[in-house]
Amino acid sequence: MKATEVLADGYGRIREVVHEVVEGLSAEELNARTDAAANSITWLVWHLTRVQDDHVADASGLEQVWHAQDWVTRFALPLPADATGFGQTPRQAGSVRVDSGELLLGYFDAVHEQSLGFLRGLSAADLNRVVDERWDPPVTLGVRLVSVLADDLQHAGQAAFVRGALERRQRAGGQAER
Repeated sequence: MKATEVLADGYGRIREVVHEVVEGLSAEELNARTDAAANSITWLVWHLTRVQDDHVADASGLEQVWHAQDWVTRFALPLPADATGFGQTPRQAGSVRVDSGELLLGYFDAVHEQSLGFLRGLSAADLNRVVDERWDPPVTLGVRLVSVLADDLQHAGQAAFVRGALERRQRAGGQAER
């Protein structure tokens, strides 16, 4: 198996978890927070998607799907157009809300397809190309793609945890905080 095929498989696993977490939930459940400072499923999935979109687009020279396909308008968030979630306050994170999981999954799937298209066109040698010289040592494409993969899987796992916590709370008759 080629290194690029391993990466594509890893990115596919992100997609599996994201779909498992989001599908079947109401807007209220997606936007719920387990406490006032916690991240919602909406924020976690939006953030992991924005990070993948931003980082893979930068590394590939492609335009971010967020802008190219006008997801920024579809989400209509009260945040700067280039926001990815880094450094957001709990209040800002709480402002990331959706009316349905279809919006989240639509954006995620569009980013996933662009990322896979890029990955499929890579050779093993491409992974050694330096994409960010602000670090010591400079970051290669391979390291950047693994970094996005690891970050996205962590956030997808966090979203799965939140879903489980909300489901347990609902079974116990409690309500999530909004």
